[in-house]
Amino acid sequence: MDPAALAEFREAVRDFASRVVAPHAVAIDENNSFPSDVNLWKEMGDMGLHGVTVPDEYGGLDMGYEAHVVAMEELSRASASVALSYGAHSNLCINQIVRNGNPDQKALLVPPLVSGDHVGALAMSEPNAGSDVVSMKCRADATNVRGEAGYVINGNKMWITNGPTAQTLVVYAKTDVENNRITAFLIDKDMEGFRTAQKLDKLGMRGSDTCELVFEDCFVPADRVLGEVHGGVYVLMSGLDLERLVLSGGPIGIMQACLDVTLPYVRERKQFGKPIGEMQLVQAKLADMFMKTNSARAYSASIAKQFDTMKQAGGDLVAMGRKLRKDCAASILFSSEHATQCALDAVQLLGGNGYVNEYPTGRLLRDAKLYEIGAGTQEIRRILIGRELVRD
Repeated sequence: MDPAALAEFREAVRDFASRVVAPHAVAIDENNSFPSDVNLWKEMGDMGLHGVTVPDEYGGLDMGYEAHVVAMEELSRASASVALSYGAHSNLCINQIVRNGNPDQKALLVPPLVSGDHVGALAMSEPNAGSDVVSMKCRADATNVRGEAGYVINGNKMWITNGPTAQTLVVYAKTDVENNRITAFLIDKDMEGFRTAQKLDKLGMRGSDTCELVFEDCFVPADRVLGEVHGGVYVLMSGLDLERLVLSGGPIGIMQACLDVTLPYVRERKQFGKPIGEMQLVQAKLADMFMKTNSARAYSASIAKQFDTMKQAGGDLVAMGRKLRKDCAASILFSSEHATQCALDAVQLLGGNGYVNEYPTGRLLRDAKLYEIGAGTQEIRRILIGRELVRD
C-alpha cells in the first residue's frame, strides 16, 4: 500500500478511535459490555473498518492486510476489548467467508457484516480442545430433512469471542470422526437447535463478549458448508496465519497506549525535586518500551506488506501463508510478550498510581495478557516456529 495513503488511513482511524471508542473504554471494562447509547459496530461499519480486506463489490475498502493491522493497532490503543471483538468480526469471520465462501454465500452474508448491521464470530475451541483443536468432539452428521440435504450438529464450543451477539458464525465440526476430518459451517443465530450459554466473566478484555455455544440437533443446510466438505482443516489453518498477523496489531496498540499514559506522567510527577522522567532508570524503561513498540510495529507491517504484494500480483495467499507461517506466529508472539512487559513497566513507572483503577494501567495489563493465550498460546507459537525452521 502506498505509504502516504497508509499514513492517511492511520490518522483517520486514530481520530475515529479517540473520538468514538476511547470515551467508552473505562465503562466497557467496568460494565463488561459495549455501551448502550452508541452502536459501536455500526459506527465502525460506517467508517469502513469491517471491510478493510473485503472487495468493493461486497461493500469493502479492499485495502489489504497492512491496513488491517493498522486498524487493529489504533482501535486497541483506544480500547483493547473493542478491538478484540473487531478483530474476531472482521478477520476471523468476514475474511474467512470472503476467502473461502462461494458467490452466493458472500453475497448473502458479507454486506450486512461489513456494514455493522450484523456481528460475526468464529467457533473453533471447545472445553477440552484448545491448542489440540483437531481433537474437537463437536460433530456434524450428514442427514436429509424433509427432502433437504444437510448436517445435524451436536456439541459445544467454548471461549467464543462475540458469541453472545453474533448473527453469523463460522463453526468447525467433525464430519468424519474416524479419520478426524473437519468441515467449516456458516451458522445463523436463529437456527433451531443452536443457543448461547453463559457469558464468561473474564480477567481482561471485558466488554468483548465471550461465551459458550451449544448445538443440540442443529440442522444446517448443505449450502452452508464453507469451503469443501471435510476441508475444514485447510480453512482453519490457512485462516490462522492471517489471524495471528492481524491480531498482532492488538498488542502493538496496547504498547502504544502504555506510552500514551506513561510519558505525560513521568514529565509531571516530581520526586527529589525534579520530574522522575529525568532519572536514568526511568528513561531506560521508557527506551525499552519505545524500542519494543516500534520493533513489533515494523515486523508486523513487513509481513502484512508481503501478503498484500502477493495478493496484488494475483498470487496464492494460502501458499504465501505457508511460506510466512513462522513469521505470522512470531509477529504475535513478539508483540504479545512485549505488550505484557510494557504494561508491567507502565504500572511500575506510575508507582502507587499505576496500581489503582483511577489510571488505565491495570486494565492495559489485564488486556495484554489475553494475547499470550488466544489465537494459539505462546508455547504453541514457539513450537510452530521451531518446527517450520527445521523444515526449511
